[in-house]
Amino acid sequence: MSTTPERQGAGETPQPEDWLRLVRMIHGYRVTQMLAVAAKLGIADFLADGPKSVAELAERTETHPGALHRLLRALAGNGVFAEDDRGRYALTPLGGLLRTDDPGSARALAIYNGDELVWRSWGSLLHSVATGSAAFQRLYGMSIWEYRSQHPEPDAVFNDAMTALSNRRIGDVMATYDFSGIRTIVDVGGGHGALLAAILRAHPGMRGILFDQPHVAAGAHRLLETAGVADRCRIVAGDFFEEVPTGGDAYILSKIIHDWGDERATAILRACRRAMTAQARLLLAEAVIPAGNGPHVGKLLDLHMLVMLEGGCERTEGEFRTLLAGA
Repeated sequence: MSTTPERQGAGETPQPEDWLRLVRMIHGYRVTQMLAVAAKLGIADFLADGPKSVAELAERTETHPGALHRLLRALAGNGVFAEDDRGRYALTPLGGLLRTDDPGSARALAIYNGDELVWRSWGSLLHSVATGSAAFQRLYGMSIWEYRSQHPEPDAVFNDAMTALSNRRIGDVMATYDFSGIRTIVDVGGGHGALLAAILRAHPGMRGILFDQPHVAAGAHRLLETAGVADRCRIVAGDFFEEVPTGGDAYILSKIIHDWGDERATAILRACRRAMTAQARLLLAEAVIPAGNGPHVGKLLDLHMLVMLEGGCERTEGEFRTLLAGA
């Protein structure tokens, strides 16, 4: 049922559909953990060659058969798997997105969002709303960037999730901007290089520079090599608050500015400006929060920035214009 402003006035009686919709939202955390556990266990990969019984899946995943059945049944109720009349479970198109080998796989994203670091931080959302400070910092005594640099396993979980998101965004980025004519592109905060690799593959005459923190940049070579563009891409490690590599005629920052408040974001933009020639182009790939009451992924991501990162936020078009004008 529509939730137009006309139906939201004081004194109006909620409809049964409204209660059910709200309860589904309240229970959303359960689905997040269900998907995370299924992803960690690799169930979609085990089902890739056809339906399996609960006993078979329990043996492969080293889990309790009865408990696993309850998980699979709940996920089937959400369209992730399908149970046949013999009690076997099979993949659905939705569940296929949890396969490791699916080009658009969301497996890493499911694991990341069910990870303890994210889970505990969201559990302290009230702290962030009350104080304006990142819950992560309160819980772990340091920023997420410091924590990741000291803990390789959660850092790998994060980087895999960001690569998965990059793989989904690549098509949009490529369709939105014409990269032809660029000789050298610098990917600032480019992670493991998924976006840069796609751009270089599409433009054989182009060269690239991938720039990120040392512990991140160290993991980029394998992806670039697999993509067949390593010979045209230089990997540079450094601090983008201080300086970024010179020599590019285009600089792209994908999901970087949203990690920082205005002061730190401005420092990144100014570092780029110092490295750029007058003819160079700056490209930002970011979510832009629209006006109005409608749902938008940026509104939820903005809260994720609030609990995870000190100062991180999504921005409206006006806020981006103000930020860029000040850099």
